[in-house]
Amino acid sequence: MTTRAGGSRTERLDGLPFTRRHRKLLVGSGVGWALDAMDVGLISFVMAALAVHWSLTPTELSWIGSIGFAGMAIGAALGGLLADRFGRRQVFSATLLVYGLATGAAALSTGVAMLIVLRFIVGLGLGAELPVASTLVSEFAPRRIRGRVVVVLEGFWAVGWIMAAVVGYVVVPTGDDGWRWALAIGLVPAAYALVIRYGLPESVRYLESRGRHDEAERIVRDFEASAGVDPAAAPEPATGSVEPAPAGTAPEAPRESLWSRRLRGRTAALWIVWFGINFSYYGAFIWLPSLLVSQGFDLVRSFGYTLVITLAQLPGYAVAAWLIEVWGRRITLAVFLVGSAVSAGLFGLAGSPATIIAAGMALSFFNLGAWGALYAIGPELYPTSTRGSGTGAAAAFGRIASIIAPLLVPVLLTAGGSVMVFGAFAAAFVVAAVAAFALPERKGVALEEV
Repeated sequence: MTTRAGGSRTERLDGLPFTRRHRKLLVGSGVGWALDAMDVGLISFVMAALAVHWSLTPTELSWIGSIGFAGMAIGAALGGLLADRFGRRQVFSATLLVYGLATGAAALSTGVAMLIVLRFIVGLGLGAELPVASTLVSEFAPRRIRGRVVVVLEGFWAVGWIMAAVVGYVVVPTGDDGWRWALAIGLVPAAYALVIRYGLPESVRYLESRGRHDEAERIVRDFEASAGVDPAAAPEPATGSVEPAPAGTAPEAPRESLWSRRLRGRTAALWIVWFGINFSYYGAFIWLPSLLVSQGFDLVRSFGYTLVITLAQLPGYAVAAWLIEVWGRRITLAVFLVGSAVSAGLFGLAGSPATIIAAGMALSFFNLGAWGALYAIGPELYPTSTRGSGTGAAAAFGRIASIIAPLLVPVLLTAGGSVMVFGAFAAAFVVAAVAAFALPERKGVALEEV
């Protein structure tokens, strides 16, 4: 056993090594993140299948692809606000329940209208989950590796998207109802919500902001015990001058506006990055199987190409997780966004299966590495009282782009083919890269408390 270092509870958490309790939190949150990605990824394969089985027009497919992101925009904003009010863990588990049940119900859709309504509800849950999960993990991660831990969390997105690609490749082409069975698998998150609710801790920073000091102390001691800190060396729980209040009546910490003089520059830059990366990522990957089908590949072959391209997401996350604590958040984000822009341009020019796969893998590598860096830097920009709403608002603004992009793809295809489509995506990546340089560097800096 080692003795405890002094300091506040958050300082004690920041000074810990990465322990089995951190691993449990990361994996528990990561599985929820992967299930989110699987649900988002599945719709791209469902769209390609429905284009064949229901003879849907590009416009109808666009709405199926976009409506979920409309829900995600609203969900991201509401999820962040609710997480600051009711806690990170509570909202996290609720979002899994919402989108899991809605996805299962979508498998029973009898027409386009029903599917669109249910996909909107799915989006509400999906959009709320991501900023809440990244905030929870960021608030527990040791300061020296906080960025790396959040990028690893984001890496579970690749696991989920690969799961979606496997389901799309194996299940969707099995028959006219293959897409229904694929969506039925999306019921899994509803069951996993119980694991989140009862298996993961609530944020210590959130508990302190609500005056629940005894709960916060117990959680900190649990993490310290997993690091070998001697419980006998622990100070008595400190409550200061604030007594724990009954649930629902605890005093709220003062909230600084996201657009205050101090925060508005970083908020604007973060929103621009979120917009650009959402526009390009979802415009490309939601339509990718359908674009390949439109180029003459059958469903099985196009799904197989998509699976191979998706596998490149994993090394992209791994490299970003390493670089973010070496180069820092800002430069890592900017470099991966520039790499994404170059890859998007090359994909638009690709004509053979080999060049399509090569450019697609490069796009997966750089784009998902950029996503990892973005999720790492977001929670670091705001104090505890507005951390959830700050990251949620940026995600919500970005989701506007993810609504627009799938609707715009058919228009761009008609105007100039794949070159026009991926040229627009490349331009959005460049704008996002420029905005990334306006973000403050937070490598090794403690999270703000108030």
